[in-house]
Amino acid sequence: MTEVTIAAPAGPLPGYLAEPPGTDPAPGVLVVHEAFGLTDEIRAHADRLAAAGYLALAPDLFSWSPTPRCLAATMVALSRGSGRAFDDLEAARRWVADHERSTASVGIVGFCMGGGLALACAPRGGYGAAAPNYGAVPRDAEQKLAGICPVVASFGSRDRYLRGHPERLRGALEALAVPHDVKVYEGSTHGFMNPHPGLLAKITGRLLPVEYDPAAAEDAWARILSFFAEHLHTAA
Repeated sequence: MTEVTIAAPAGPLPGYLAEPPGTDPAPGVLVVHEAFGLTDEIRAHADRLAAAGYLALAPDLFSWSPTPRCLAATMVALSRGSGRAFDDLEAARRWVADHERSTASVGIVGFCMGGGLALACAPRGGYGAAAPNYGAVPRDAEQKLAGICPVVASFGSRDRYLRGHPERLRGALEALAVPHDVKVYEGSTHGFMNPHPGLLAKITGRLLPVEYDPAAAEDAWARILSFFAEHLHTAA
C-alpha cells in the first residue's frame, strides 16, 4: 500500500494506491471518497478491492486547500458537471489505466458525494463498470447518463436525502438498456457502508441520520465485487 502523487491539470494530486497480491496485471478501480475526505475508511475500501484482485487508487480530492473550501468547490463541480474534481478524477483514471500493473480496464466506486461523482464520471468514457453508493442521481438522468457503463448501485430505504433517487436511476438505466443492479436496503440510512469511527461518529450521530449497517454493507460489497468481476475483466 503506497502513497502516490499524480500529475493533474491544476497541480499534483495525492492518492492512496493499494495493489493486489502477486505480479500479474489487474483491472484498476478508482475509489472516490465522501465529504469527509480521504479517511482511513476509504483506504480500507481500497485495501478490500486490492485483496479482491484490483489495482485500487483513492485520490485525495481535498488536498489542494483547507477541507471546507475543497468540499464547497467539489459540490459546485458536481452540480455543474465540470471543475477541478472532474479533472482530478480523469487524471487519476488515466494514471491507473497506464500503471504497469494495469490491464487498462478501469472501474469506479464512490460513497455519498463520491457516489454522485462516480455516477457523473461514468458516462464520460474510459470505465468498464461503476458502483455509486448512495450518490445523488440527476433529475434528467436518462439524458445525463447516456453512454454510461454498467452500474451496480446501493441505497438505504431510510435515506431522507435521496428519496426517489434509486427509482430514478433504475428507470434511466432500463430506458438506456444498460446492464445494472440497483438495490435499496430496507431499514438502512444514508452512509450505511461506512462505520465512521471516533470524531466522525459523533458528528454523524448528532447532525446526520447516518448509521452503519454491517449486514447491508457486506451484501453491497458482495454485489459490487461480483459485478466488477463480470464487467471489468472483459472491458479494456
